[in-house]
Amino acid sequence: MRALVVEHGSSGPVRLAEVDEPVPSRDQALVAIRHIGLNFGELNYVDQWPAGAVHGHDASGVVVRAAADGSGPPEGTRVALGMSAHAWAERVAVDPASLAAVPEGVELADGAAPGIAGVTALRVLRTRSLLARDVLITGAGGGVGRFAVQLAALAGARVTALVGSPDRAAGLRALGADEVLTGLAGTESRFDLVLDTVGGPLLAQAWDHLAEGGTLHAVGYSSGQDTTFPSGTLFGFGAPRTLATFGDMTPTSADLTELLDLMAAGKLSAPVGRRGVWQDVDDAVQALFARKVHGKIVLDVV
Repeated sequence: MRALVVEHGSSGPVRLAEVDEPVPSRDQALVAIRHIGLNFGELNYVDQWPAGAVHGHDASGVVVRAAADGSGPPEGTRVALGMSAHAWAERVAVDPASLAAVPEGVELADGAAPGIAGVTALRVLRTRSLLARDVLITGAGGGVGRFAVQLAALAGARVTALVGSPDRAAGLRALGADEVLTGLAGTESRFDLVLDTVGGPLLAQAWDHLAEGGTLHAVGYSSGQDTTFPSGTLFGFGAPRTLATFGDMTPTSADLTELLDLMAAGKLSAPVGRRGVWQDVDDAVQALFARKVHGKIVLDVV
């Protein structure tokens, strides 16, 4: 069968190749993959995986063989995969803990979008009550950012979306952003919660705009730059402020189900900014790295 495998060097980060068929264990379902969802991190930092390994973590498809032990969805179920290793192949053996049924009314292709991005946004934003709170989402034009803007707005927050350039702001107000910024210089706002996907100097700037008792969650570092906190920045009076890391890799089934149910109810949209076929993955990766995609990239397995 075919799969997208890790390719180190200038011709990477992935390439189509022939690989062995998966052999599911008794507690794994066999899923025929129809769509895959790309993420910046897994492609930009591909050197963290061995060359030749089937890559990817987010996808959607149909169960063609249920788990032999009776766990998980039955044969024929449309499913989404989230944070499930080796997902970018024609067929994948999957632990049911990484699967969620795609409800009627949700396109199977859209089911490939939430995965890492949607689950990350959901897990960070539900760490505290957001009703009438001020929330800042950095890197709001990307996959995590566009899910986070919607989820924060649904929770009743006043949402500020921060993007790197005006063209990255397209559609964010329609998703629920009350304000869209291209920089923090000049703003007097203070935020109760910050979800930062950018890192680098912007992380330190966002800390300066954190309200007393607020939390800054660092969920990514797409800038690739170091963060330096000037002397005295981490000292302050009043309720303590918190800088939190994020790396929650616990099973995603329940969170994916919650996101897909919101999509089925029309309360959450899949921010798919580019759709294509997996044979064109090189062009899709270049567009992702060049920040030319608003939201997620979904490729059809054909």
